[in-house]
Amino acid sequence: MIVTALLLGALALWGASRLTWFAEFRDGGVRGTILHRETGEQRATALVPLALLALAGVAGLVATGGWARRVLGVVLALAGLAAIWTGVAGVRFGGYADGLPVTEMLLGRGLAVVAGILVAAAGLAAVKGAGLATRLGARYAAPATRKKVRDPDAQLWEALSDGEDPTDARSGHSE
Repeated sequence: MIVTALLLGALALWGASRLTWFAEFRDGGVRGTILHRETGEQRATALVPLALLALAGVAGLVATGGWARRVLGVVLALAGLAAIWTGVAGVRFGGYADGLPVTEMLLGRGLAVVAGILVAAAGLAAVKGAGLATRLGARYAAPATRKKVRDPDAQLWEALSDGEDPTDARSGHSE
């Protein structure tokens, strides 16, 4: 679920960077009045880096565990808040001239806000569940090993100390 939210958030941030965020009519000299557009990437330069951070967060969350996953979760939550702030800052809902792509401008900002919510929620979920999810390669990690004793008699005494019956064939200590 966390990985899916990060992937969708990264995709939405990238999509928001491609949509029009600002448009106005300008004097084009001999061409007359022209429509000037700026994409989200031009207007809010943080969108693509935030999308890349969310994408890298997928690999980071899969590869880490414990406190490193918590730190990464906090970074992702802050990145999500930055995306929300980027989408909300400077938005206006009225006063547009006729002929401007108002729907596309509001859609681009709204997409950035939704992406920010997804990335922030994934970051907070990563912080909360850092100890529950397994990390990459955990299956192959060496288990905690007990102190190896080479002397067979010492192994029998160790088994007795641990509360096992060394004469029981199931315990693996009988000879």
